[in-house]
Amino acid sequence: MQQQISDNKTSKGYLYQLFALCFSSGLFGATVSTLLSEYLPEIEKELTGTSIGENAERAGAIINSMFLFGWMFGGILWGVICDRFGRKKAVIYSTACYGIFSLMTAVAPSWEYLIAFRFLSGFGVGGVIVTTTILISEAWTPAKRAIAIGLLTICFPVGVFLAGAIVAFIPDWREAFFIGIVPLIISFISFYVLKEPDEWKKNIDEQTQGQKFSQLFIPENRNNIFIGSITFGAMLIGLWAIFAWLPTWIQTLITEGDGQKERGLAMMSLAGAALLGGCFSGWFTSFAGWRKTMLLCFAVCFLVSFILFKLTTTYSSIIFIEIGLLGFFFGVSQGVLSDFISKIFPPVIRASATGFCFNAGRLFTASVVFFVGWLVTAFGSYGNSIFIFSFVFLIGLGATFFVKENPLTD
Repeated sequence: MQQQISDNKTSKGYLYQLFALCFSSGLFGATVSTLLSEYLPEIEKELTGTSIGENAERAGAIINSMFLFGWMFGGILWGVICDRFGRKKAVIYSTACYGIFSLMTAVAPSWEYLIAFRFLSGFGVGGVIVTTTILISEAWTPAKRAIAIGLLTICFPVGVFLAGAIVAFIPDWREAFFIGIVPLIISFISFYVLKEPDEWKKNIDEQTQGQKFSQLFIPENRNNIFIGSITFGAMLIGLWAIFAWLPTWIQTLITEGDGQKERGLAMMSLAGAALLGGCFSGWFTSFAGWRKTMLLCFAVCFLVSFILFKLTTTYSSIIFIEIGLLGFFFGVSQGVLSDFISKIFPPVIRASATGFCFNAGRLFTASVVFFVGWLVTAFGSYGNSIFIFSFVFLIGLGATFFVKENPLTD
């Protein structure tokens, strides 16, 4: 009887359902994450009474920073919850969390409420990114795990692409945020479909004996925590700066029209190329290994950022090619790193450790984003400010160069 249950839980039909739910949860989490940045000029005008300028930059920096802080705390705390109480519950409730507060964002009566709702939306999204990765990694066989996780990571660019489509065709930002009803539906379906993976259940006795977050930093795990945090954090910082500020940077280049469609098309280009990169990330890893792949990703991202944000001063169609190249290697890196980090820790602390690695760099990002208004003033433009952030790709390049291919055994 037990064998029949186990076989049912790992059947192809269940795996497809599991993947569809995790992918959908991450997809709409990415949409919710990106929507506000794309509607930021309209939101600032309505709630602060200003357009792009010093006051608007300060308001945008605050709200993006608070979303990142929410994402950071959510990624870490939902990881602990995931290890302690189960993968299924963590996925369901983190999905419901960002759905509820996305709906609350749609009816926010003031800037202060909007900031609070975005923090809590970020808290849910941060949890979804970690918990769905862990659930997928433990459900698939080792031979197919890299491809499954690589395909899972394309949920983010698909969600960003959807956000670009929404902003291109729905002018009212409040109407757009009613998309929060979809993750609530996903969490309801997940309650009846998802099951705990056998790999986690085998360790449940050990977990209930009180595994603590502090165990992440014992000697056996400390080196892998450092490796995961530096490599993922470096890509994260540069990625977020570009995803969050690209629409406003595009807006500064537009001399005719309101720039709404151009902003949407730019994000769709970035997301579409990242989707393609995520699809191929598993094969990149199989062919070249994670280390060589990440060296290539960091190098290309820095070079293209220099060309795009430092040398480009006027709007032209070539911008979309450059944005697409960035997006492709973003997509590859997310698939490679998500697979690599999730498999270098034992199941009993896997979600907690992955959550920490995924979010350690976000503390720096959230803190610096808070001062984006000052950065724009100090460096002269959004392009210069984004380029300053791209130097983090060189940090990731250097760190990856000195890391062995398999830190568990090499």
